[in-house]
Formats: sequence, structure tokens, C-alpha cells
Amino acid sequence: MGLFGSKDDSPARQDDLPAQGGGGPLDAVANMFVNRIMDLGIDGVGPLASSSAVAADALRKHHGDVEKAVAEVVRDHLKLGGAGGFVTGLGGLFTMPVALPANVLGFYTLATRMVAAIAELRGYDVRSPGGRAAVLLTLVGGDADDLLRKAGLSAVTGMTGSGRLARLAMSRMPQAAGMMVNKAIGFRLLTNVGARALGRVVRFVPIAGGIVGAGLDGLLMKRIADLARKEFTRQALAEAAAQG
Repeated sequence: MGLFGSKDDSPARQDDLPAQGGGGPLDAVANMFVNRIMDLGIDGVGPLASSSAVAADALRKHHGDVEKAVAEVVRDHLKLGGAGGFVTGLGGLFTMPVALPANVLGFYTLATRMVAAIAELRGYDVRSPGGRAAVLLTLVGGDADDLLRKAGLSAVTGMTGSGRLARLAMSRMPQAAGMMVNKAIGFRLLTNVGARALGRVVRFVPIAGGIVGAGLDGLLMKRIADLARKEFTRQALAEAAAQG
């Protein structure tokens, strides 16, 4: 999908941070997508448990051991992500136009919930503008620094080393800046949907596409999980709190 690749191999690099106040159809789609995965992944809707409920359940299961709970959350979401990729590719080319959009929404909803649950288990507030932006930036991996720079938030995060997203989560980021970053993340995720489909021709083949889809989606989910565990650490939380 290019989300964790270098800046040179990403299929969409321009205008990732649209001008604030723009009201075009792409703005609306990006906003709708990112708001949807936040609503579903962090807050939970209907039978879909919130990130707080997932974190609390894992913590109870492991008798208050935070790191074991984090590992439990990651394992569960790796399985769910792989299963979603398998179902998407199972029908091949004939079902791809319907299955792919559903898979994209489902995948990033699960990834958002996983990252938010990890952050909450380690003491972060994922319901503040900074916390939500930090969770969403984890989904774009190496592109996070670029989006933070374009949003003028480099001074807030320090821009170097691990923990930059933790510092963002702990910051008093203005709501307007959060909306701007979230919209940019929506654009970045959606512009990689084409690469997700066209770059995986084997997924057009029934059965085989399901196996490949499961492996690739599981791998991407693991990369997101690894980044979340690296960024949202207790040490970074303590350092950000000490800096005020």
C-alpha cells in the first residue's frame, strides 16, 4: 500500500494537506472516511466494542499486566485483519469492486481500535484532539513526519526519534489543527486504495487472492502495531507530562 515505504515510492505525494476551509468533494470524502474510522474504532458503534472496552477486557484477562494486555490486543487484531483480507480476496475480480471498499473501511477501523487500545493501556487519552490525531498518524507510518511538518506541528512533536506521536497525544493541540491533520490522513489513506487493488493482481484470482490478501493485510496490521508499541510508551508519556 506504500504507507510504510519511502517518500519516493509513494503513489500520492502532492496536496496531502488541503487548504483549511476547502469544501470540495474530495475534502468531504476524506473527512467522512477519517471520521468514520474514528467513530467506529475509538468510540465503538453498536456491536463493535470501543477501544476502551477492548483495552479494559484485555487488562482484566491478564490481571492488570499492561504489557500482556497489549500483546493480547495485538494478537486479536492481527487475526481479525488477516481474516478481513482473506474474505476480500476470496471472490477474486468479480467481487473486488464491492469487497475492497468494505475491506479498506474494516481494516482501518480495526487498526484504529488496536492503536487506540494500546495507547490507552499505556496511559494516553485518545479522546483529545491530539490523542486522536496521534492514533490516526500511526496508520500512515513513515508518512507521519511529512504530515506533521506540513501542518506546522514539528515544534510540538520534536520530529525526531520515537515518541513523537506520544508528545502530540499529550499536547494541547487546537481543534482546528486536529481537523486539518485528520483530513490529510484521510487523503493519504484513500489515495493508496488504488495501489492496494491494482498492485495485487493475484488477489483477482479466487481462493489464491484470499490467501495473499490475508497475508498482506496481516503484515500491514503488524507494522502498524509495531509502530504503536514503539511510539506510545510509558517513558514517552512521563517525559511529555514532565515537559508540561
